[in-house]
Amino acid sequence: MKVELYNYMMSRRAVLKGAAGVAAMAAVGGPAMNVSTAFAQDDIRAAILKIPGVGKGQPTDADWQKVGEMCLGPTKQNVQEGEFKGVELSFMGLNNQNVHNVLFRGLSKAWADYTGATINWIDLAQADYNARLQQAIATGTVDFDVIEMGAPFEGDVCGKGLASVMPDWVAKQIDMDDYVGYLKAPVGTWDGKTYRVSCDGDCHNFNFRSDVFADKALAEEWKKAGGEGEWAEPRTWQQVNAMTKFLKGKQLDGQDLYGYLDPAKGWGGFGFYFLGSRATAYVKHPDSKAFLFEAETMKPMVNNPGWVRAIQDVVDCLPSEPADQLNADPGTTGFQQFLAGTGSMLSWWGDIGSNVNTNDSSVIQGKTAFDILPGSPDVYNHAAGKWETLASGPNFAPNMAYIGWGIYVMARVDSDPKKQKAAWSLAAHLGGKDISLWMAAYPSGFQPYRQSHFNIPEWVGAGYDEAFIANYLASQANSYNHPNAAIEPRIPGIFQYYSEAEDILSNIYAGKMTAQEGADAIAAAWEKRTDQLGRDNQIKLYKKSLGM
Repeated sequence: MKVELYNYMMSRRAVLKGAAGVAAMAAVGGPAMNVSTAFAQDDIRAAILKIPGVGKGQPTDADWQKVGEMCLGPTKQNVQEGEFKGVELSFMGLNNQNVHNVLFRGLSKAWADYTGATINWIDLAQADYNARLQQAIATGTVDFDVIEMGAPFEGDVCGKGLASVMPDWVAKQIDMDDYVGYLKAPVGTWDGKTYRVSCDGDCHNFNFRSDVFADKALAEEWKKAGGEGEWAEPRTWQQVNAMTKFLKGKQLDGQDLYGYLDPAKGWGGFGFYFLGSRATAYVKHPDSKAFLFEAETMKPMVNNPGWVRAIQDVVDCLPSEPADQLNADPGTTGFQQFLAGTGSMLSWWGDIGSNVNTNDSSVIQGKTAFDILPGSPDVYNHAAGKWETLASGPNFAPNMAYIGWGIYVMARVDSDPKKQKAAWSLAAHLGGKDISLWMAAYPSGFQPYRQSHFNIPEWVGAGYDEAFIANYLASQANSYNHPNAAIEPRIPGIFQYYSEAEDILSNIYAGKMTAQEGADAIAAAWEKRTDQLGRDNQIKLYKKSLGM
């Protein structure tokens, strides 16, 4: 979204309402947001969005089961009742925040009752996920039939022949054409074959407290303190850093204020994305698709001046953040801090936006707004070896962190046609078009990822405020569609790289080494990892993932 249009939509001087808000959203070029079809939605979609209804409490297991039952129609078109009697499936996924696998249990109960299949669940904490999956790959002991997995792991799993190829009937049942553009092939494919049912579309967006940045007293203090520019939503990381330091010791309505929330504790590799979201505006140059490794050599870029600046930003801001921030992982920053009213700015996946009004622990209803990630007045041109100021203005580079969760079926079921069909039917049910809208609207661990998810009137019908949901969906759509979006490579070992970086970052944040020393240590570890995995093959796959 253009800055001037965003400011018009969300400033305290003018908030768009009604059809004008929808029309403005359409003008920014996001996915389909069609006013003319707003009131012709499928009855099932409208009905499931009322379960339980925004503002009526967090969904319970009974709600999940009801939604799963109401969305069983597509399954019944391809599967006979009791067709999978006697089939046992093992499903491996997350148990974070009482969603993911926990949610899938309720959503799949009606599917299991109808088909006769039994599902055995393997639940993992986020920090344990990569190690558990890598162990199964390395030892050749895949003990699950279906897995909730992100696209970055496709090099490890699909590239090693461990996954089952999607049957044509599944692609038709889930309507893959409805996916947003960046989730279509080659994402979900390997060597031209399709393996993934998407259930999520990940990007990091910027979440901020609208009440904090609209407060007149803070604005006056900011001005007296010599703060640069108006007291308003920061548009660059430099402003984020300055405002974070300014807010230390301030209060609003008797509550201590903090600025940006950095997760300083590792999260099984997933924490590296949060440094990445600070870094992409500094290191993702519009003239290059690469920002992690040099495309021709796989030489790490993580110790160039742009990445070092991002690391130093964290080091400099941590003293102004909550006292125990060194022990805060991303789950803490999102759910125990920001939703609970601690902190004014946060980069996270889209889960935060859907949880603001539907999570019982949230206290920031009516106090939150969204945007793409902040930019930077300058960007490091790695190829030229220098910082550049772009004629087009600040550099923005939304981080498409993780490319979304998907559901994959393992090749070990292919020898049993009945079990193979059962596994793919379960994946298709959980990744179905209607059920996905409900998961995008309520706490699930997933965010909007289909073009049909961007129909604002459907969300309003569920109880969302129109200006709020228009703003939230714009932050997602404008991230997905951004011409300089930073899309990570789907190469073998990517989470091994990230996990190694997390271990070193924890030492930097604890003051045991400087930002440059730590960045150099990460680069050295990554070089060893690349040689271990095979540099020539990594270069080949990396270039392919970049479309080169």
